[in-house]
Amino acid sequence: MPHTRPTHARTAPAPLPADALPLDRRIESLRATAEADPRVEGVLLYGSWTLGEADAHSDLDACLYVREEDVGAFDGREFVERLAPLKLAYTNMYGILAVVFDDLMRGEFHVEPTGPGIAEIATWRGQVHLPRPEAAVLLDRTGRLTAAARELAAFTPPEPVITAQQLTDELANWTLMLAHVQARGEHARAHNLLHAVIAPLQLKLCRLLRGSTAHWLTPSRALEADLPGADVERYATTTGPLTSEAVRTAAANSWEWSRELAAEAADRWGTRLPLGLHEEIAGALAPGGGPMG
Repeated sequence: MPHTRPTHARTAPAPLPADALPLDRRIESLRATAEADPRVEGVLLYGSWTLGEADAHSDLDACLYVREEDVGAFDGREFVERLAPLKLAYTNMYGILAVVFDDLMRGEFHVEPTGPGIAEIATWRGQVHLPRPEAAVLLDRTGRLTAAARELAAFTPPEPVITAQQLTDELANWTLMLAHVQARGEHARAHNLLHAVIAPLQLKLCRLLRGSTAHWLTPSRALEADLPGADVERYATTTGPLTSEAVRTAAANSWEWSRELAAEAADRWGTRLPLGLHEEIAGALAPGGGPMG
């Protein structure tokens, strides 16, 4: 027989800073609204609130598990608008309901059928961490959601050898592409590659080496607090304004740091280094070098 949320799901989260209290209140509103709607069988929070890192700038991130017979007709926007007036609501590029509340708090809401949605949680292991799963579960009418969330309570760091090899190879591949587009004179595209593609890979490899993988999905998050100052300074040398000279300098600095990180990983874990290719990429990034082919 279906039951309301188990009492242990009311486990209190860690105390929040005063500037995060609006988020706390909105989460309580979400809990009450979901409890009052029999179509919603479960609500799971993820993101900064569940990690105890929420502040005045944090989003409200939640998965809504709706009865399978109701999910097709479920109006996510109408449901979320019961929490507070909305300035914006749309389905984003990932198929998630993204909203902006009237106080400019952002929110993301996954609307999922209960059975398949809860089953999918098992695939999140290693990507999503719920250190206090009972606090992350706002509503669980069947008990299945709490059981699934508990499987994410233990933090699973990336496996170092396989991950370091993947990142080493990715950095060589994408940096060679950077050299090609830079030689073509596409400085805006090279600038974007540096910041949107290569930098996250570098920061992941750096985090892996420093044993600081808690913010793996968004490796720039809390960078200043998570990594040594020397690494933050190296990262800063890989950025710059959109001018041909600045992009060329940043690209060369970026590849130098990538090679140092890859060599450190090879020394520690025995990963393969395509040293000849690495030298060719360095030559391609040098002034007047041009990609080899």
